[in-house]
Amino acid sequence: MQKAIIRLLEKTNNIPRSIYIWNAINAIVLAMQTPVVMAVCNRTNGEIDAGIFSIAMAEANLMYFVGQFGLRRYQSSDIQEDFKFCEYHAMRLITCALMALGCLAYCIFGKLNRDYTTSKFFIILIICLIKVIMAYADVLHGHMHQKGRLDVAAKAATIRYVAELAVYIGGLIITHDLLLTVSICLAVSFVLLMLTSFNVTTAYTDTMKPSISKEKFKLLLIEGFPLFIGLFLNMYISNAPKYAIDTYLTDDIQAIYNMIFMPTFVVQLVTQFIFNPVLTLYAELWQSHELRKFRHFIKMIKKMCLYVLGLAILAVAVAATIAIPILSLLFGTDLSDYRTELIIIMVAGGMLGYSIYFNMLMAVIRAQRPMIYCYGIVAAMAAVMSGYFVRGYGIMGAAVLYAALMTLLTIALLIATVIPLKREYNKLKKQKSYKAEE
Repeated sequence: MQKAIIRLLEKTNNIPRSIYIWNAINAIVLAMQTPVVMAVCNRTNGEIDAGIFSIAMAEANLMYFVGQFGLRRYQSSDIQEDFKFCEYHAMRLITCALMALGCLAYCIFGKLNRDYTTSKFFIILIICLIKVIMAYADVLHGHMHQKGRLDVAAKAATIRYVAELAVYIGGLIITHDLLLTVSICLAVSFVLLMLTSFNVTTAYTDTMKPSISKEKFKLLLIEGFPLFIGLFLNMYISNAPKYAIDTYLTDDIQAIYNMIFMPTFVVQLVTQFIFNPVLTLYAELWQSHELRKFRHFIKMIKKMCLYVLGLAILAVAVAATIAIPILSLLFGTDLSDYRTELIIIMVAGGMLGYSIYFNMLMAVIRAQRPMIYCYGIVAAMAAVMSGYFVRGYGIMGAAVLYAALMTLLTIALLIATVIPLKREYNKLKKQKSYKAEE
């Protein structure tokens, strides 16, 4: 059975085409999960459960980056294999354990300080544990990505995501019990992890036994920490309005905000579809240390920035025209009073696309450390400002807050990305001049 599953996942006549197709399918299914489940939950269980689900996903997505520790892009672009898979594997088990403890601590905090019901406590905890599985699977997929088989990783992930989505929808429709549904989903997700991602990874490594020395652990910790801080704080910044709503407002208002926030997942979907397949190529061009290849690298960056701009303009145009009727129909709730808030959020969605891209570039060119300053400053502003905006202006305040934070973050990351690129260009140009003189 093990070999049959591996053959099924590896089967293709054209690996590059398979990578693009399955990466797109995987991104679409993943992006669909939250809005579709929230829409079903809103119709079967009402806005309160939909609000609980949305804040659970927000917290789970935040804690996911503790488990991932920002190492996926580093691992995928580690084409020289400075670290072995067994070392990435060991590191991931440690960070996933910390993630699980962090999720539990958050739920206890919510129970003690935010009057979480027992049901809300366990719903959030279990959804976080589903994300722990996703974080662990990521190191397996990163290894396949590194070996040039992103399509195999995407197939394995897609199977699990589709099954989770089916359980969510079926469970809510049949039982109307969100806690029972997420419990079943956790079990299904773990079983499929072992059958697909874990199983197929055995074909790409000599051993699945995790092993890491203290020295290598310290080095990975140093390399990954800025990336982790960047991704973790990026998610915190995105979720800051949701946390403020959870603190000061009600679960039904949380549901409304998340309904109009959902289109930003389209931005994440498209950016993942565009960015992931070129990650290894970017690493090769950067590590070549040749002026000709570096110029090609810069052209690719400029071209990608234009793609993101086009996506942002399209997203705002859709938000201003047909998005509200579609969202109202999808969620079964009249959202016509929130068109302006949606447009503001989609402008922020464009900034989100750029921030994700600049984050990826900084990982490729190994300029992770400036991320700490960029994300740290904006996250501190989010912590200070969120209460004022949300308490004073409700959903409009949350939308404006999100747009302001993402714009500031994008500007900071742009500056932090351009400086090392300019430095590398000047260095390569000078080297070429020296060779010409010789």
